[in-house]
Amino acid sequence: MVQGFSLKDQLFNVEKVGYLAGLFRDADPSFDHEGFQRKVMERLLELELKQRIDLIADVLSGFLPSEFPKAADLISAALPPSLDAEKSDDDFGDFIFAPLGEYVVNQGLKRHRERSMQLFEQLTQRFSMEFALRPFLNRWPEETLSDLKGWLDHPHYHVRRLVSESTRPKLPWGKKIGLKPSDPIPFLDRLHSDPTRFVTRSVANHLNDIAKTDSFLVVQTLEKWHSEARQDAKELQWMTRHALRTLVKLGDPAALGLLGYRHAAEVTVTKLKVSPETLAIGEAMDFSFVLNADADEPLLIDYVIDFAKAGAKTSTKVFKLKMLVLKAGHGLELKKTHRFKGDATTFTLYPGAHQLGIQVNGRVLEKVPFELTSA
Repeated sequence: MVQGFSLKDQLFNVEKVGYLAGLFRDADPSFDHEGFQRKVMERLLELELKQRIDLIADVLSGFLPSEFPKAADLISAALPPSLDAEKSDDDFGDFIFAPLGEYVVNQGLKRHRERSMQLFEQLTQRFSMEFALRPFLNRWPEETLSDLKGWLDHPHYHVRRLVSESTRPKLPWGKKIGLKPSDPIPFLDRLHSDPTRFVTRSVANHLNDIAKTDSFLVVQTLEKWHSEARQDAKELQWMTRHALRTLVKLGDPAALGLLGYRHAAEVTVTKLKVSPETLAIGEAMDFSFVLNADADEPLLIDYVIDFAKAGAKTSTKVFKLKMLVLKAGHGLELKKTHRFKGDATTFTLYPGAHQLGIQVNGRVLEKVPFELTSA
């Protein structure tokens, strides 16, 4: 039988643990690198990815000096050269350094804030430390924000990115933080003009997080950045689309307007049909429709599906379809196939009555019913 790909085994394995142990041995010959590696490998392979990070951090505490400042000095001495500061994207570093961030949280959070922040500045240049830094934002909000402010002009873009990424209000898999969504806006004001995509992508993702609770603040912030023109126009336009993706799916008029789409565009949808009208989970459905406009219009076209859920409830999901400029008087037929995958791990399909709709510039203009049956 062919073994499937295992991310946890690729990122955390005996070779990676041996590499980390070797770094500490090279920095301090008295470090028991064989004992450390043996202790980690006793349990590593039976654990999931996050548990492997925690295990390495826990084991490390028994092999480093008990006094945190001394342990921090050894960690600093053991680090390899920082990631290439001349790059601008797609350089995430080595996951084997993630446990060092967890070690700092476990050992430095209570009484060693300043030394911990110095260590984060070094560690994030080898692997991003946004998850480990968030407990410090909760424990020491004012002091930690002050440190982050001092990193806004850091020469290494990984440190600048950490300012945005660590303060995201809805960081995936990240510990919840007590900051208001508006608190990091002064940081984003500075970082949005960064020359590296690694930083600007984080800024755009940060704004998309905020959009889920304060759409006005996001649109206002982007309008300000466009008026200031401190970022390359194409890059800022990319950031704007990326930052507004949630609001666009929701049909937010202000967000659509910022992207050049009129919410009240005079467009009609006709001849919407689905085939088959009844299908089983796991099968595919074709649909088609015709668009007409009274004037030349930039259009953002999506399709929405109202899914049947348990307990007679429904859940609506929006799917991207096409961006175009429709000429007045020129009818345009569009077609699409949607497969209803029954083995998706993130969304469960239920048999029952469903609807498919066509959304143009944020407005659902036409809907048609269909039936989904058991596989």
